[in-house]
Amino acid sequence: MKLATIWVGKGRVQWAEAGAAEYTRRLPAHLGYRDIQIKPEAYRGDKVAVRDAEARSILAAIKGGDRLIALDERGVDLTSEAFASLIDSAAQLGTKRLVFAIGGPYGHGAAVRTEAWKTVRLSKMVLNHSMARMLLSEQLYRASTLLWGG
Repeated sequence: MKLATIWVGKGRVQWAEAGAAEYTRRLPAHLGYRDIQIKPEAYRGDKVAVRDAEARSILAAIKGGDRLIALDERGVDLTSEAFASLIDSAAQLGTKRLVFAIGGPYGHGAAVRTEAWKTVRLSKMVLNHSMARMLLSEQLYRASTLLWGG
């Protein structure tokens, strides 16, 4: 099984970007990790329109055989062990690629939450995409050490 993160944003927080890069660099090569950046939609006074347009871009990057996990503050709380178990479950189900989606400044459009296999939150607080990517990257690395050693 492969892993990917799809995120909406500009990547302006350099220390968080460096942290995300460091943790994903440590992932085992067999996971074939990919980081997919989507340009944020311009805000023209309608948050729903922005979320919907970004949702279309996220879903366009999903391929057959992928399982989507939406990272959203309305998702379930997981321990690191439960997060690793979720990844293992996806692999046991024959998932070709497990994709984690991080929304833009206004969150995910309804279509992403509808299409998601699971919805998980990294915090009860809303995090910007750079912080969410760094936290996700660290947890992916931690899960890989729990599942495959490190």
